[in-house]
Amino acid sequence: MFNVDEIRADFPILNREVHGKKLVYFDNGATSQTPQVVIDAIVDYYSNYNANIHRGVHTLSQEATDKYEEARLKVQKHFNAKQSYEIILTTGTTHSINIVASGFAALLKEGDEVIVSALEHHSNIVPWQMLCEKTGAILKVIPMDEDGSLRMDVYHELLNAKTKLVFCNHVSNALGTINPIKEIIHAAHKFGAYVLIDGAQAVPHIKPDVQELDVDFYVASAHKMCGPTGVGLLYGKEELLNLLPPYQGGGEMIETVTFEKTTYAGLPHKFEAGTPNICGGIAFGAAIDYMNEIGFENIAKQESELLAYGTEELEKIENLKIYGTTNKASVISFNIEGIHPYDIGSILDKLGVAVRTGHHCAQPIMNFYCIPGTVRASFAFYNTKEEIDVLVASLKRAQMMLS
Repeated sequence: MFNVDEIRADFPILNREVHGKKLVYFDNGATSQTPQVVIDAIVDYYSNYNANIHRGVHTLSQEATDKYEEARLKVQKHFNAKQSYEIILTTGTTHSINIVASGFAALLKEGDEVIVSALEHHSNIVPWQMLCEKTGAILKVIPMDEDGSLRMDVYHELLNAKTKLVFCNHVSNALGTINPIKEIIHAAHKFGAYVLIDGAQAVPHIKPDVQELDVDFYVASAHKMCGPTGVGLLYGKEELLNLLPPYQGGGEMIETVTFEKTTYAGLPHKFEAGTPNICGGIAFGAAIDYMNEIGFENIAKQESELLAYGTEELEKIENLKIYGTTNKASVISFNIEGIHPYDIGSILDKLGVAVRTGHHCAQPIMNFYCIPGTVRASFAFYNTKEEIDVLVASLKRAQMMLS
């Protein structure tokens, strides 16, 4: 049974106060909070078996290596990758995207075409712009509609024999839109193009099956799904990861080194140069275990109820406009007419409510709506309707103060 009060007890930070008010945390789209079991995994590593991995015969090194590789297996199982070595542990989504972008710089040629969507985070735009500048490839964009959905009719028209790569987020960080990635992947494959899906905003809400999706690359960050910062994953099909050259040179990613020639290690170590965030990887595994114990069906139900309730209550506020009204995750992005979102966010903070304000690293979306930014309330399974009531009351107070 899903009991939100019991779940909230797992998160120490939810008990704290901000400016003398009980914390209401609605910035989960930026970083989710961390349950005690994940915190304990980090403390346990540094307290009991802190050592470098893959490089030592002593007991601590072997214990750390075993725990780290166990975490990789947990990630593999969670995302249903065919092989554990198809999971590259990175510093986060941005790092993962750049590994792929760097690799394709050696494979694209002038006149090739790559496609991104209008709903992307800057991290899924800028690397591809840099790739096009290096290679002479042409960047094309799937436009968006007023409701925050992608113009899929235009996407199908953009695809052609020159299309080599397609990049799209699973869920928009700015609006919460859930994109039709199965259709995007299937259509791209008809033209022989590869697809990378940015799953950073999806993985807290959805359990992706990379084999069922038939996606070529899938990337995400641990800190969006109750894990630590500084850890993420790159899933890639084995044949494609073998096709790409290494991203960085250094220790761990080599097989042999002489001054005449270096040969590279196999997957996954080919892309994991240097000492990784060992405790972070282990804690990522603990976070995956925790979320699966909660159950993604339970998570979806709770967050769907919060989204519906929050939308209904916020729409009662005079002159409040919500951006992104199509099928979406538990995110509400909005403005109040005549008030800058930063000013609203500042007052909400004084009232103990944490939201995100600004362009959310998605300036093209804000340009589409001709706005400087939005207030974004992003809900997690440990949030409650009572907290939404606090948000609504705080917004009304901010509106009264700033009007």
